[in-house]
Amino acid sequence: MSEALVVFSGGQDSTTCLAIAKANHPIVQAIAFDYGQRHRIELDQARYLADYTQTALKIVDLSFMSSLTQNALTDSTADISHPDGQLPSTFVPGRNQLFLSVAASWAYQLNIQHLYTGVCEADYSGYPDCRYNFIQSLEHSIQLGMEYAIQIHTPLMNKTKAESIQIMQQLGCLDWYAHTHTCYRGHRPPCGTCPACQLRAAGFAEAGIEDPLG
Repeated sequence: MSEALVVFSGGQDSTTCLAIAKANHPIVQAIAFDYGQRHRIELDQARYLADYTQTALKIVDLSFMSSLTQNALTDSTADISHPDGQLPSTFVPGRNQLFLSVAASWAYQLNIQHLYTGVCEADYSGYPDCRYNFIQSLEHSIQLGMEYAIQIHTPLMNKTKAESIQIMQQLGCLDWYAHTHTCYRGHRPPCGTCPACQLRAAGFAEAGIEDPLG
């Protein structure tokens, strides 16, 4: 297959996508975004993992996003919560739409048609921009808008955290997880109590594998 571009955050899911892409494409590049996130350590981990896996990484400044909306991922004073019947406070409106659109533009410049993202409908935490129908629609819109045969790959769409961890084990890349960042609060070592940390811990427990991050 031809080259691929991975939307990369330095987190567990995008790191899994990076390993999958590298197993299926001869050349893989990555793109990360600074959107004013409170857990800015993820950018440090993205840089480290890019070097660790010998992956070319481009970081794009989208910090204006933090001035457009209030949410718990761009406002360090906001509570991390998920009230019944509402979207989680960590939902950033338009984030994946913007990330994938910008990534597609960069892919176009690089003559890359395979774009990977770690969105997951199986445990998407209520985020509407992690659903399969959204990805399908956006892929079609980007293809029309750029007249370019971009393909958005979502290898984790129907995978549980345990299943994605098992994929990394099969690929021989479990050690990569030691350098990933998951915690919504931006703590390293992770806080262990936020929804992202709990979901990660549950996935490793279900898989019966020790988290290399500890």
